[in-house]
Formats: sequence, structure tokens, C-alpha cells
Amino acid sequence: MLASITDDPPILVCADLQVEYLTPGRRHVILSGEVATMRCLELLTLWRDKLWPVMHLKRIAQAAWFNPASRLTDWIAEAKPRPGEMTFEHPLPSAYSSSRFVDYMSNIRNARCVLIGFSLDETILATAVDGFHRCHRYQVVADAVACRQPGMGDAAAYKQAVVNVVGNFATIQSSAELIKTSGAVAV
Repeated sequence: MLASITDDPPILVCADLQVEYLTPGRRHVILSGEVATMRCLELLTLWRDKLWPVMHLKRIAQAAWFNPASRLTDWIAEAKPRPGEMTFEHPLPSAYSSSRFVDYMSNIRNARCVLIGFSLDETILATAVDGFHRCHRYQVVADAVACRQPGMGDAAAYKQAVVNVVGNFATIQSSAELIKTSGAVAV
């Protein structure tokens, strides 16, 4: 559905834009992360220019493969939250594993969120599913999300399969469509 011009602007949710995902040799490295990062930065710039709300999610899992004390969990420099932008740390894949995130989302009316970033097959999928069951509306920008390389098989086919699953719980749109309709964002 097309949002009215009088509606609150959608919240841009930047999921796990952390150094960990772009570091070669790491378990969750995203091999094609540069393309998704570029799209994320374009959308982040659009939101910041329009002074629309931006939210950042940061994965802080307590596991040997994801050490929260490491510099690898730091934000990607260009996507680092600015003053006034919300940040939420989540220990499990879903952002809803953060009690602060749950409180925030349950206290805003007509939440419309545009979800971008990394960990499509974990954070983005889990957050979209949890949000769906709480009647929160999410839109996932297909070319501004990325996931790790699967153990075997075609990475592009794996990503498309995950996007198809997410589409059962959120609207899927391209960044070009979203930028074109930025005056009345469809969610």
C-alpha cells in the first residue's frame, strides 16, 4: 500500500552493518558485500538528507565466532550511527531479542520500517518474521541486503531463496524503486 504524505516517514533499519561481515576469512564473511554496502549507503544518505528516522541494529552474539569485544563487531565506518540515530544491540538473530527494541517498536504507532543490511539469512529474516507476528510492517530492499556464502551451492540462488522466504513476511522492493518513490514510500 502507498503511504500518505501525512503519514510518519518510514524508519530505515540498518541491520548489522559491521566490519565482521566484510572481513575475509571470517565465518560470516559476505563475498559480494560491496554491492549491498553501496546500496545501503545510498539509502542511508537519502534518509539522512530527508531527516527521516534511522535505526541501527548491532549483533552482539556471545559465541566464539562472534566475539563482541573484538573490533570486528564495530560499525562499517561510513555507516556508523550519527547522534540522534537509534541503536539497538541484539544477542540473537532477531532484533526483537533486544528488550529495548521491543519496547520501542511496541510504543510507536503505525510502524513502517525499511530493512537493509547484512545477515539476510539470520537478522533480517528473523526480524521480519518476528515483526510480522507483532503486526509491524517491514519492507526489505532486495539489492541492499546480503547474506553469507552458503556451505555449498550457488550464492545468488541461496540469496534469492532467502529473499523469497522473507517475502512471505515483508514487502520486497529494489533500491531504485524505493528511491524513485521516496516522496511516498510504499510499505
